[in-house]
Amino acid sequence: MKNIILTGYMGSGKTTIGKKLAKLTGYTFMDTDELIEQQQGRTISEIFAADGEEAFREMETKLLEQMLEEKKERLVISTGGGMPLREENKTLLAGLGVVFYLKLEPETVYNRIKDDTKRPLLQCDNPLARIKEMLAVRGPVYESAAQHIIQVDGIKQNEIAEQIIKYM
Repeated sequence: MKNIILTGYMGSGKTTIGKKLAKLTGYTFMDTDELIEQQQGRTISEIFAADGEEAFREMETKLLEQMLEEKKERLVISTGGGMPLREENKTLLAGLGVVFYLKLEPETVYNRIKDDTKRPLLQCDNPLARIKEMLAVRGPVYESAAQHIIQVDGIKQNEIAEQIIKYM
């Protein structure tokens, strides 16, 4: 069985659904943001503040290259929301396994993460407008990186996990 890779915008449920999938399949769960925080010894917010977004994106690429070299199998990988933005990352993700895009509406994102202060890209005056802008750009990128698109608005997490397993 190939690795299961979850992509999508922040708040789409990649981590929560990824953990459910790992439990259901017996695969090992990995969160790329958590791995980068462990490697760097600081939070994503701290990395963005000190080094900027581009440096963080480079860290994501290096992590994917490392994972591909290690040829690990039976993984459920939850990616950072911006990981597929780099063309090389889309190729690396496809090499790692089957890529699923967890798609949702901007209002759903906003309702899920409006009180989360750990999202550096949403620290602004109008987070909903920012979410809409970002999804307008990122949505097509997520779709082009994925083998499967799953609309997650209003669907229970267990149902989403079961839907993903059917594709495997």
